[in-house]
Amino acid sequence: MAAKFVIGIDLGTTNSVLAYAPLEGDRAEIEILPIPQLIAPQTVESHTLLPSFLYIPTDQEREAGIFALPWEEEAAWVVGEMARRQAAEVPHRTVGAAKSWLCHSRVDRRQPILPWNAPPEVPKVSPLFASQKYLEHLAAAWHHVFPEAPMSQQVVVLTVPASFDASARELTREAAIAAGLPEDLVLVEEPQAAVYAWLDRVGDRWRRMLALGDKLLVCDVGGGTTDLTLVGVAEHEGQLVLERLAVGNHLLVGGDNMDLALAHYVAERLKERHGGLDPWQAVSLWHACRNAKEALLAEGGPESYPVTILGRGSKVIGGTITTELRRDEVAQLIVDGFFPLCNVADRPARRRASGFREIGLPFETDTAITRHLAAFLSAHGAPATGPARPTYVLFNGGVFKAKILQNRILSVLGEWFGPGNAPKALPVQGDLEHSVARGAAYYGWAKMRGGIRIRGGTPRSYYVGIETSGPAIPGVPRPLRALCVVPFGMEEGTETDVPGQEIGLVVGEPAVFRFFSSAVRKHDKPGDILDSWSSEELQETDSLETLLPADEAGEEDLVPVRFRPRITELGMLELWCVHPRSGRRWKLEFSVRKDAEEEPPRE
Repeated sequence: MAAKFVIGIDLGTTNSVLAYAPLEGDRAEIEILPIPQLIAPQTVESHTLLPSFLYIPTDQEREAGIFALPWEEEAAWVVGEMARRQAAEVPHRTVGAAKSWLCHSRVDRRQPILPWNAPPEVPKVSPLFASQKYLEHLAAAWHHVFPEAPMSQQVVVLTVPASFDASARELTREAAIAAGLPEDLVLVEEPQAAVYAWLDRVGDRWRRMLALGDKLLVCDVGGGTTDLTLVGVAEHEGQLVLERLAVGNHLLVGGDNMDLALAHYVAERLKERHGGLDPWQAVSLWHACRNAKEALLAEGGPESYPVTILGRGSKVIGGTITTELRRDEVAQLIVDGFFPLCNVADRPARRRASGFREIGLPFETDTAITRHLAAFLSAHGAPATGPARPTYVLFNGGVFKAKILQNRILSVLGEWFGPGNAPKALPVQGDLEHSVARGAAYYGWAKMRGGIRIRGGTPRSYYVGIETSGPAIPGVPRPLRALCVVPFGMEEGTETDVPGQEIGLVVGEPAVFRFFSSAVRKHDKPGDILDSWSSEELQETDSLETLLPADEAGEEDLVPVRFRPRITELGMLELWCVHPRSGRRWKLEFSVRKDAEEEPPRE
């Protein structure tokens, strides 16, 4: 069956969205799919946003039959708005931020570790499994409306953060395929998708709105993360084209941090009258402050907003605690706390309060997004000209629905670059909550039907760690060198040979390769070797491993090989080891890929 639709999916840290467009017609007619979801037991509503939360019901709740969906008599797992609300009532049974866990290489993302720090009696799921459940819910909602167009047979584009490394992209793809999405689904970076949504809005006018040499800063601050990307305007065969110039790190700071800061502020105010809050009240206050923030900072919002949490003990009504937040105090707390005025030479603070730290997500120590922005622009500038100077800013993410925050970013950039060079907001800013899904759908439509596409290739350079030879010293590891195997910007559908000396591949046992990536070393070429590097230049990610049976290699315990990387048309990285004389090839696999995960046990 030929595909009838292109489907764009924004698998967000806080919310997920599905957009679609028929492949027929002269232009992409993009719509947002309303997604049925439980908002309370036995209550289903359709919303365009599917909160990326997973609630793990008890056996008693499942037996009560209160989680029916239009396509399922009784759901084993609850995804969406009700799960988000349960995060306030029973956080130890609710999974959130699965996408951030999916790119956290210091934990095994295929193991049942979520909800993090939940009691032993609560069944747990893996970040991969939670991501799969969100996608399964989206697929079921699609089939409920379009049963004649199975998602597995449509053109599907799934978004990932630009900062996701190769292993996080592979895990995302694995979750998608397990959820029933097609194996030939395409991954596109979220900031690029936001630009594609803008291109869909303005059409061919973009070439009159932008000029050669312009730089577009995509500033994306969502519920859980901040992502920064630079897109440049270049020329190719006499035509203006767009190309991705730089991507930032995956920063775990966003709207959730802002809600937590407000909750702490309110809790301190309540302490004198009501004493300290218990853990459940504190979580409830966090979610109540999110509602207050969104209402107060919205265009035309009220001057004050009530914040209410349930009291403790038997007096449910009489024990209710209520206070008010004012618009001006919320604006001051968030603007000054997360978007402070600073210099372009300032850098985020890295020092921690303690030498010991609980294992968990690597949240940013410094919540000042403006200082992270200064570091990003400086890292991708040039010694002769200074920090990269954007011409325009494209805002994305629900946080920027508050115009006061957009204005602060523009004000800070204006201070850095001066009145004559101050970046401006890109004209025709769009729908901040649905743009990424819309852009993904437009990208898929343009890929099939022809249209402007952003040039970019891989957002990082990739390196394999090579252990040096030499006399062994007890207790001292051999020095490690980093061999560049994939250059920054390597295009989809291309492959290359890595020049240099042959590398010995261990046979008869798994050979583990340490793997590194860099978003700032843009000029390294395949075959370049680094003897030393800083943690800001290269970050270690998942290892790669392969196994060559010893009996196929004769008497040798090392087989000489050369590397041949390939970027598939779908944007996935493959790294091959090639025997230079026989031509035999072995593909290095990310060690995160293991046997298919089984559904976690229930209570």
